[in-house]
Amino acid sequence: MKQSLFFSVLSLLVPLILTLACLPLDGYTSESSGDPSCKSAVNTQSAPTLEELKNTTYNGFEGHYGPVTLADGRWEGKPYVEGGASRPEIYFVRDFRLIGDVDGDGTDEAVVLLGESSGGIGQYIYLAVVDRKNGKLQNVASTLVGDRIQIREARIEEGRIFLDLVQAGPEDAACCPGELATRGWELLPKGLNEFCASKTHGRLSLATIGGTEWVLRSWDFDEPAPMEPEVTIIFQDGRFTGRCGCNSYFAPVKPGDMPGDASVGHAGSTRKACPEPVMAIEARFLEQLGGVKKFGFMIRQLALSYENDGAWGVMLFDGRKPRSEGKQP
Repeated sequence: MKQSLFFSVLSLLVPLILTLACLPLDGYTSESSGDPSCKSAVNTQSAPTLEELKNTTYNGFEGHYGPVTLADGRWEGKPYVEGGASRPEIYFVRDFRLIGDVDGDGTDEAVVLLGESSGGIGQYIYLAVVDRKNGKLQNVASTLVGDRIQIREARIEEGRIFLDLVQAGPEDAACCPGELATRGWELLPKGLNEFCASKTHGRLSLATIGGTEWVLRSWDFDEPAPMEPEVTIIFQDGRFTGRCGCNSYFAPVKPGDMPGDASVGHAGSTRKACPEPVMAIEARFLEQLGGVKKFGFMIRQLALSYENDGAWGVMLFDGRKPRSEGKQP
């Protein structure tokens, strides 16, 4: 896991290529609930659970490893060179799971994302469909989505799978995607067919994250932020504004030369005093905000990559509709 995070952060530097680490993500899983006594047969017809999906067998990787069986969301192959550190790796992407009937049989399948790494900074993301057949899970189809893509949104509509993403456009280097696109797949007997190929919506810019209020959920990949007090950020009129724990703040922000590059100026804020734990959250956020160098997306979350004393981290935010002025926390 550390190796995957290392390469994710490394790729953020040139610039933010938000690959994906193993961290729970709200909003994509839907477990059944109710009387536990009703769940004993979970199972022959229900959609695959996250735990099952992280421990099943997948195929269709372009690295030609053959079928690979994940153990707790991960598979590692043999080193390319005996005694070497680089080796192929397949990993389950951030607890991502969409549920829906994509084969038209009246029962739900699971749609997941899998990452493939060969030890470099490239991170290949696959879409995979898993069904429950005769009580056993089966990966019925897999397809490559792309290298170092950023997924803004994902959904199933009328049995078809749609991804809103940031990908490399015709003039972009693989390291630095800047094209906003929607792509769609349908499950056919021969596998996943991309029927909606790269319907583009412009270029990644700071305006892309505007119109949404983003709520801080993680200080870094494996460090959740507290739910209270809320720390928020909105981009509007060339600056970031929001609540930083106790006070309201504002900070100018400018785009850089490459897609996803940004620089944040000195932040100003109101001067309300709050208990020390709250003020500590505020101070940390403003420090990290001032170090932001890149922005992008990580499975529907806004990701702000920051540098602090030579070390890089990524703050992650959930989006919601902006509140009216009278309803701000």
